Amino acid sequence: MATEATTTTNFQNPDFRPDYHPEATVAPHDGLHFWQFMIAGSIAGCVEHMAMFPVDTIKTHMQALGSCPIKSFSVGHAFRSILQTEGPSAFYRGIAAMGLGAGPAHAVYFSVYESCKKYFSGNNPNNSLAHAVSGVFATVASDAVFTPMDMVKQRLQLGNSSVYKGVWDCVKTVFKDEGIGAFYASYRTTVFMNAPYTAVHFATYEAVKRGLMELSPESASDERLVVHATAGAAAGALAASMTTPLDVVKTQLQCQGVCGCGRFKSDSIRDVLRVIIEKDSYKGLMRGWIPRMLFHAPAAAICWSTYEAAKSFFHELNDSRESGTVT
Repeated sequence: MATEATTTTNFQNPDFRPDYHPEATVAPHDGLHFWQFMIAGSIAGCVEHMAMFPVDTIKTHMQALGSCPIKSFSVGHAFRSILQTEGPSAFYRGIAAMGLGAGPAHAVYFSVYESCKKYFSGNNPNNSLAHAVSGVFATVASDAVFTPMDMVKQRLQLGNSSVYKGVWDCVKTVFKDEGIGAFYASYRTTVFMNAPYTAVHFATYEAVKRGLMELSPESASDERLVVHATAGAAAGALAASMTTPLDVVKTQLQCQGVCGCGRFKSDSIRDVLRVIIEKDSYKGLMRGWIPRMLFHAPAAAICWSTYEAAKSFFHELNDSRESGTVT
C-alpha cells in the first residue's frame, strides 16, 4: 500500500517524469551548434594572441636574418634592443593585423576541428588518431584565412613607421610592389609547419587532459579550468619545440625585403633552408625557439581555457533555452 501511495503521489507531481533522461536532450557532439564553436574559437584565438603578442614580436626579430637591430640568440638581448631602439610600443606594432586575422582564423580552426573530430572519432573520445587528423584538417583551413594577415603582422613587427604607416598601408604597398602572391608566399611552409604542429598539439592536449581527469576524477569538474590550461601548456610547448625550423623558414619568406632581410629566388622550402644554413649555419634553424616555446605554452593554455569557458557558456545558454521550452 505504501508503494502504491508513493507511486500515485509521484505521478501527481508535475515535475516527476519517470521516462525522462537528461542525456537524451543533448545534441550530438558536445551539444553545441557549428556557429557556437566558431564564436568560442574566435574569442579564444583573439585572447591568446593579444595576451602573448610582445613575446611573438621578440621571436620574429630573432628569426629574421639581417633584421635590425637583432643579431643575437639571447631573448634578453632581443628584448633590450627593441626597447632601447624603438621603445615599448614596438612590442605591440602589428597587433591590429593580428586581431583582424586571429578571430576569423580561429573560428574556422575550432569549428573544423570539432566537426572533423565528430566525424573521425566514431563517438570514441579516446581516439588520438582522430584528434590528430582533425587538427591537420583544421590547420589547413585556418591557415588559408590567417596567412595574409600573419605576413602583414610580421612585416609591421620588423619595420618602423617609416616603412609602413599601418595595416592598410602595408597591404596596399605589398600588393602594389609584390602582387597578391606575396600574401601567400609562406602558405605552403605554414601548412607543412602547422600540420605536424597541430597533430602533435591536439593529440597531446587530448591525452594529457584525459590523463589528468583520470588521475583525479572526483575533482575533475572542480578543476576543469586547471586541467585545460595544463594540458594546453604541455601541448603547446611540445609542438612548438618540434616545428621551430619551419617557423624560421616561414618568417624568412614573410619578411623578404623588410629591414635588411634578403629576398629569395623561389618560395621553395629547400632553397630557404639552404640559404639559412649558409648564412647562419644549422643553429640558424633554431633561432627564436625559446620565445616560441615561451609564446606557445602559455598561449595554448590561455586559448584552451578560454575556448572551454566559452563552450561552457553556450552549454548553459542551450540548457536554459531547453528548460524554458519544456516548462
